[in-house]
Amino acid sequence: MSASQTQPVQVPMRDLLAACAAARTLSTPPRAPEPEPRQQPAPHHRDAA
Repeated sequence: MSASQTQPVQVPMRDLLAACAAARTLSTPPRAPEPEPRQQPAPHHRDAA
């Protein structure tokens, strides 16, 4: 094996899962707030013909 090749590293499953959870938390944008339903129609609203 040459010096440029890397050796496999053993990582405990617990650490791997924790790293994945942290990455998911950081990379997931916050959810947009749910749109609030209008209580009254807009003043320029007309009924369909």
